[in-house]
Amino acid sequence: MDIQFTEEQELLRSSVQRLLRDQYDFDARRGIVASDEGWSRTRWSSFAELGLLAAPFSEEAGGLGGGPLSTMIVMHEFGRHLVVEPFVETIVLAGRLLESEGSPAQKSEFIPDIIAGKSIWALAWTEKASRFDPANVATTARREGDDYILVGEKAVAIAAPWADYLIVSARTSGDQRDRDGVSMFIVDRQAANLHLRTFKTIDGRRAGEISLDGVRGRLLGGEGAAALEACRDRAIAALCAETVGAIGELNAATLEYSKTRKQFGVTLGSFQVLQHRMVDMFIAHQEALSLMQHLTLSLAANEPGLSRLASGAKSKVGYAARFVADQAVQLHGGMGMTDELNVGHYFKRISSINIQFGDPAYHVLRYAQLDAAA
Repeated sequence: MDIQFTEEQELLRSSVQRLLRDQYDFDARRGIVASDEGWSRTRWSSFAELGLLAAPFSEEAGGLGGGPLSTMIVMHEFGRHLVVEPFVETIVLAGRLLESEGSPAQKSEFIPDIIAGKSIWALAWTEKASRFDPANVATTARREGDDYILVGEKAVAIAAPWADYLIVSARTSGDQRDRDGVSMFIVDRQAANLHLRTFKTIDGRRAGEISLDGVRGRLLGGEGAAALEACRDRAIAALCAETVGAIGELNAATLEYSKTRKQFGVTLGSFQVLQHRMVDMFIAHQEALSLMQHLTLSLAANEPGLSRLASGAKSKVGYAARFVADQAVQLHGGMGMTDELNVGHYFKRISSINIQFGDPAYHVLRYAQLDAAA
């Protein structure tokens, strides 16, 4: 599969490429990750000025109407440069949830600031016992006036330490694993009785363990489990695009290294067995690229069976990425995992993506279950 981009989409891609080439090389990225905050507000403002934060939103919401294809273009380039800023968390997850589930008042209150780069959001949906299931929610919410009071804990909320607002899933009725009774709530990150323990993830990002001890939140939308599942499909498409970008860079770095690194007086690329391995890496990249594009086009068309396709892509792209990352590290030798070489950083990012919203093994099983139910 090969998507033919429109003139506007080509312009978006070239603009992102130029910005990242000028402002987000590997050394700049290392400096950002090592900073106290762990991300760059300056770069985020640049993304907003270029229209990247507005691109996926509909024109009715104040965006550019680019939809999933614009997200794919942005995330593919972000994957190539290992961008750490919370585009998925703020735009793909929280932003699209606000657009699809929010009331008109909530949309007008929050989306303009997201598009302008003035507010950062994160999604807090996982719990220690949930294991990728958005309906497995122990956190509770009880109504008090126009708001709700939330009690419970959330685990591994990516970008929560940077966020101004959180979207938190909580149970308003039913048992812990019931699909019905799950809702979503908008919570100010500085709200009283909200406690956040910050930690670094293996790929250089920041995440948080959240304790809600009677935190006030505003209801967002209706049926939370269904909205979270649709949100997961969108996130998987974005992460697959990022992964494909990272795979391409690993292949390019490995090929270049094989042309210059000598062993036994000849370059590594002259050994046929290593040539075969790099061909396998190239094939894995092309297969992942095709699956990612198929998923994105299906998402843009809102085709039936989207969740099944998302699980299939997440598993296949995840396995392909891990294969390429393993080969790249091994072919680079001991240098492959050093902090000074970008190969190890791509390896860590791919490892992190592979467990977000379900690892490849989980999605193989989910694909089989959805296939049997079809």
